[in-house]
Amino acid sequence: MPTIAEGLVMGNLIEKPSPLRRGGWDVLIVVNDPGETDLLTTTLELAGYHVAGVAGSGAEGIARMQRRRFDLVVWDATLPDLKHLARGRRPALVDVPPLLFLITCDYLHTLLPELGRRRDDYVTKPVRTTEVLARAEVLLRGRRPERDAEGSGYGDLLLDDATRQARRGPRPLGLTPAEYRLLRHLLANAECVVSKEQISRQVWGEFRASEAIEKLVSRLRQKVDRGDGEPVLIHTSRGFGYWLGSPRD
Repeated sequence: MPTIAEGLVMGNLIEKPSPLRRGGWDVLIVVNDPGETDLLTTTLELAGYHVAGVAGSGAEGIARMQRRRFDLVVWDATLPDLKHLARGRRPALVDVPPLLFLITCDYLHTLLPELGRRRDDYVTKPVRTTEVLARAEVLLRGRRPERDAEGSGYGDLLLDDATRQARRGPRPLGLTPAEYRLLRHLLANAECVVSKEQISRQVWGEFRASEAIEKLVSRLRQKVDRGDGEPVLIHTSRGFGYWLGSPRD
């Protein structure tokens, strides 16, 4: 029996992406139903969006928003720990992205008073994929992606693959090609440990001794984690490799 994602493709429910959606918009999905998450992820990615994060609870979703930027957040407003968001109490973020609420009809009355104060919208459950895409397009119209299709970021760390430039906040990092490739690989695997063997393949395309990798990581750290009150982003997992992300307790 096909999965929801396979059925979505077989059923040809997704039309070709419009030019608006080809910018690689970063989307966070906060839903605790695996089937619904699968449906939304497949729908959005086939339409040209980039699902950059998935969370199963409100607390996890807010934590992800505090760690990085998203262009659009799809919230299941029926989750118990997300009800405060539907009542207008937003997470402590500098720039809260547009929110697309998923909501049942019997809960809609609690959400309607808050709509209109921001560029938020909703779709009723069960979710209809064409409506999700239409509402997402309207919410993002006139905005520019925080991340384009050739770039990426984590917190105040931004990479632009078109110019091969990296910045930490307003500060240019001035990376060498090898340093840029290493940072790009760490960023693509944010919060995950990357082994020295993986780094060798991604940076040089061949095996390099541990000493060469350690020196490269050290040089990159001096530029990315310079201090000045900035949180450390590049960490060592002894015996395993390196990872980029927020410090772990």
